[in-house]
Amino acid sequence: MYSIIMLILMFVIFYFLLIRPQQKRQKKVQEMQTSLQKGDDVITIGGFHGKIHALDEGTVVLITENGTKLTYDRTAVREVKQQQ
Repeated sequence: MYSIIMLILMFVIFYFLLIRPQQKRQKKVQEMQTSLQKGDDVITIGGFHGKIHALDEGTVVLITENGTKLTYDRTAVREVKQQQ
């Protein structure tokens, strides 16, 4: 009986220390990616800095300072830079 209680306790600790925080982070990232708007300055997971030129359901078109347009998946956007 003691071993079953310890196993359940370990699972509860594992859930609150590892699984739940990861789910929260993933939800924040997903909300950020769905709220992208044209004109936002973003950074991709590969480190590319650009401004959103156009949006589609699953893709974004980023434009560089010299006018080059690149197409990325929405999931490739890591963060939106704060406007200054």
